[in-house]
Amino acid sequence: MQKIRNVAIIAHVDHGKTTLVDKMLLAGNLFRENQNAGELILDNNDLERERGITILSKNVSIKYKDYKINIIDTPGHADFGGEVERVLNMADGCLLLVDAFEGPMPQTRFVLQKAIQMGLKPVVVVNKVDKPNCRPEEVNEMVFDLMCNLDATEDQLDFPTIYGSAKQNWMSTSWQKPTTDITAVLDAIIKYIPEPKVIEGDPQMLITSLDYSNYVGRIAVGRVHRGTIREGMDVGLVKKDGTVVRQRIKELHTFEGMARKKVHEVSSGDLCAIVGLDDFEIGDTITLYDNPESLPRIAIDEPTMSMTFTINDSPFFGQDGKYVTTRHIADRLIRELDKNLALRVGRTEKEDSWIVYGRGVLHLSILIETMRREGYELQVGQPQVIIKEIDGVKCEPVELLSINVPEEYSSKIIDMVTRRRGEMVSMTTQNDRIHIEFNIPSRGIIGLRGNVLTGSAGEAIMSHRFLEYQPWKGDIERRTNGSLIAMENGTAYAYALDKLQDRGRFFIFPQEEVYAGQIVGENAKEGDIVVNVTKSKKLTNTRASGSDDKARIIPPIVFSLEEALEYIKEDEYVEVTPHNIRLRKIILDETERKRANRS
Repeated sequence: MQKIRNVAIIAHVDHGKTTLVDKMLLAGNLFRENQNAGELILDNNDLERERGITILSKNVSIKYKDYKINIIDTPGHADFGGEVERVLNMADGCLLLVDAFEGPMPQTRFVLQKAIQMGLKPVVVVNKVDKPNCRPEEVNEMVFDLMCNLDATEDQLDFPTIYGSAKQNWMSTSWQKPTTDITAVLDAIIKYIPEPKVIEGDPQMLITSLDYSNYVGRIAVGRVHRGTIREGMDVGLVKKDGTVVRQRIKELHTFEGMARKKVHEVSSGDLCAIVGLDDFEIGDTITLYDNPESLPRIAIDEPTMSMTFTINDSPFFGQDGKYVTTRHIADRLIRELDKNLALRVGRTEKEDSWIVYGRGVLHLSILIETMRREGYELQVGQPQVIIKEIDGVKCEPVELLSINVPEEYSSKIIDMVTRRRGEMVSMTTQNDRIHIEFNIPSRGIIGLRGNVLTGSAGEAIMSHRFLEYQPWKGDIERRTNGSLIAMENGTAYAYALDKLQDRGRFFIFPQEEVYAGQIVGENAKEGDIVVNVTKSKKLTNTRASGSDDKARIIPPIVFSLEEALEYIKEDEYVEVTPHNIRLRKIILDETERKRANRS
């Protein structure tokens, strides 16, 4: 009998998954001493903490009543679906965490669907029951309906439900009876989630995740499927094309708390990390070299979006970045491929640019943001969807978009989405809010979030997930306003900006350095205009009464990285450096641009 439980945690963004895992770690008496109040243990990367989302799945384990519970944290965002599928391979059951007010959301559905297809047994946790206007019983019914829709088996539908609030640190079998700790969840895991089956025989393990260490290089993480793996053992690595490579295991580690512990052997059913393998990929099988038997490989969803990455060749290159050359960026992208499964990198005709394929704008912008923080300078083109030919028909990716919005804004939002070729699928009322679902081409989602938030006074909750490829839906109107382009290099003066304010809205502050061809604002009409923002006031001694008022400047628009990527047009780049995000035309010289437009 193995006292091990392997559990994956599934939840929509911001439903409290990471908080719950942290409380479970505390219940397992780990990190009691140095835990800062309110600091998350799991989301330990700066980007994850700032955005409040989980990007990389992590493994932790808890000791409870002589049982070892391996918890596998999964990202809730559909853009990181590449992470989800392989992570679920390591689990025997899942904890489905749902917000007591919002209920199951589209991305909960995305991960849950994968879990149910793999036959995992769910335990449902209805979290945040301390919220006003929560509706725990209704939400429990909604989860049941969702599982029916996903073709769950009788056994899966007979799931236990635990209610509570992870933030207040209590869980109970009834939401009206608060307790003092969260052991109800741990007891439910031990009671309902099956123990891993021990399979005797030759060792077999599927590599489902990667880790990287500066000292030992790449580390293979996975679950031992059959037999026992020992330190120093000679094994065969079965590759994608079926070839077997002889390798040796240098070290074995199991997970304990947030850390790893070195062990001599790991048996069937437990998770482990292996040091010492060369040149492996996710989906390879570790088995005996003399008698190789491979496990089925993991299929990962294909990328749906691409962007051009190129070196920074603007007049300001190299001013605040450490890594600016072609070689630096190429090496960094290849390193990213080691860890980031749903990413692909291809070359273009030009030597210093690459096409990077990913699952969505968020997926790619997280990569750009990470590179930027590491000191890289680069330029990125407009996100493009990947178009395929299926049976001779031009097809594009279509997503299921769901928007939850107060009633008075619903007609405005529906109009906005249908203009982008969205088709309404369903519309339901929840109290005073309306929940609308659409099928919309991925192209239509680029740049939609900002408009939806503006149109609903910031009230809308919007999320989407990839559905399938469907025939091309026709043209979509994008931003029609032109750009205001700087005429020459220099410093932008308040005097010049003040005189140009009737032309449109600016993106720059007075006293900022600009260069010819940089986009400094948005034209109020169609078409681009070249403006001179570097013109200063002539200091003559003639004065006229009434003409020397102070410049009154409307504050500029400051873009986040995602907003900038969604804003630009085809002939524009976003220039990303560690301290600045600038928009620019691909061709900086005005006469060259006109010539290119004519041809």
